[in-house]
Amino acid sequence: MYKIMLADDEGIVIDSVKFIIEKEFGDECVVEYAKTGRSVIELAEKFRPDIAIMDIQMPGINGIEAMKEIRQSNNNVLFIVMSAYDKFDYAKEAIKLGVLEYITKPMERTKIVSVLKKGMDIIDKEREKRSNDLLVKEKLETVVPIIESGLIYNILLQEHFTEDIENYKTILGFDKSQAYMIAVVSGDEQEGNHMTNAVGSSVKMQQHYQEVRECLKEYFDCIVGTVMANKLAVLVPYEKEKMDYNERIDLIENARELVRRMRKKTGISFRIGIGKVGKLESMAESYNEALNALVITTGSVAHADDLPIGCDYAGDYPIHLEKQLFEEVEKGEVNDAIATARSFFDWMAENNPDSLMEIRIKILEFALWTEHIAYEKGGMTYQFNSRQDYLPAVMGTTDLDTLRQWFLDKIMAACQNILGKREEKSNSIIEMSKEYIRKNFNKDISLDDVSRAVNISPYYFSKIFKDGTGENFIEYLTNIRIEKAKELLSTTECSMKEICTMCGYSDPNYFSRTFKKNVGVTPTEYKNV
Repeated sequence: MYKIMLADDEGIVIDSVKFIIEKEFGDECVVEYAKTGRSVIELAEKFRPDIAIMDIQMPGINGIEAMKEIRQSNNNVLFIVMSAYDKFDYAKEAIKLGVLEYITKPMERTKIVSVLKKGMDIIDKEREKRSNDLLVKEKLETVVPIIESGLIYNILLQEHFTEDIENYKTILGFDKSQAYMIAVVSGDEQEGNHMTNAVGSSVKMQQHYQEVRECLKEYFDCIVGTVMANKLAVLVPYEKEKMDYNERIDLIENARELVRRMRKKTGISFRIGIGKVGKLESMAESYNEALNALVITTGSVAHADDLPIGCDYAGDYPIHLEKQLFEEVEKGEVNDAIATARSFFDWMAENNPDSLMEIRIKILEFALWTEHIAYEKGGMTYQFNSRQDYLPAVMGTTDLDTLRQWFLDKIMAACQNILGKREEKSNSIIEMSKEYIRKNFNKDISLDDVSRAVNISPYYFSKIFKDGTGENFIEYLTNIRIEKAKELLSTTECSMKEICTMCGYSDPNYFSRTFKKNVGVTPTEYKNV
């Protein structure tokens, strides 16, 4: 079916051309017509013709100007120009507009039919091309997720070579060598730092995978893996070696909005962890950082930059205890870590009572690795000479009870260091922010200003500030300002407007309302007491 529009101010011309088209092509064509330049433009917007047969000379807007307008909203229409004038200027303008033919009146029937067939052939080829393009796109929509998942799996499992990564980059059409990982974790609801019903939600996420994938693609120029349990690994190619503060804040805000959007669309709760920027080959580490960020904090979104942050085993080696121990040390769970360490030592003593040397080596290995975790995750400062007595202490002991106690002491120390450093960093951030507020409360400062000053995203800063002070930022700032106002009202003769400005308020009326809300009386009443 072809839609043909006729534009001519002479009714006899329209009737003649319409008759020829209907006689020659029958039901293959739908014909509409208009007699003025303005009505042609309006008809073209509504009718969306495949072919437009246009007269140059029409009342009002001429044919050339009408074609220019139509071309703006319909780039695919084919123009056939007809005119009683064989003017070079018109022909030249028509050529610029991509006109198929320029025909002078009176037009012969055979010429009209020939030109229309030529136009129909062009339309058929273009339609076929569009159909093929859509078919290719449809196939790619099926294949691309498989390729993307292949890249994600290769990176996370570290089963790749440099040429593999380059091949994936070529196929997926990106050339960046840096990236960061996003961990999307689903559940029914969030409780503390974990999601409930991981198994059930993984089934739901499989069912809504396409919707989740589309949301991720809308918010990030990313590569999405397949659902793994209740988790989805996402790779975001990045052009720089490090993400600056503003970009990180924007990224976190986008992620928070994405969490809300995906929940609304799927009915599933989500948390998003974001790892640090690094080389593509090291994205397994970035993904682990993203997951660790979710373990450390209870927010819906966590960025690794905001936070202090296997092999095969023979026989019945209790690998589950080993992994559990390191996880508990990393979280700073002192009692649980000690209990797990004791269970592991008991396994060694019961199953290998004659392997004293192996026991010594193992507790040294664990002590050093838990300290490594403490250095890496707890923000401790490494001291090269801090372990000089480890080897003599362990090698000089033959009593298993003494070795057990030495081992448990090291595990406890690592956990306490992680907790201490994490708390120390949070306390340091809170003290720095309090100092900043005390120095700048008389200015128009915001939570963003304070979080920038301490180099923490507003979202995470807001959380640790509330946890550390028991007040949110606005409450704390308001209390500082009101206390200063009370002091000035009691000890100076400054005007109310001056006091208002000195306490960081630009509107005296707002200052008065805030003062009364917090103190119970107006500033004037307070001064006169």
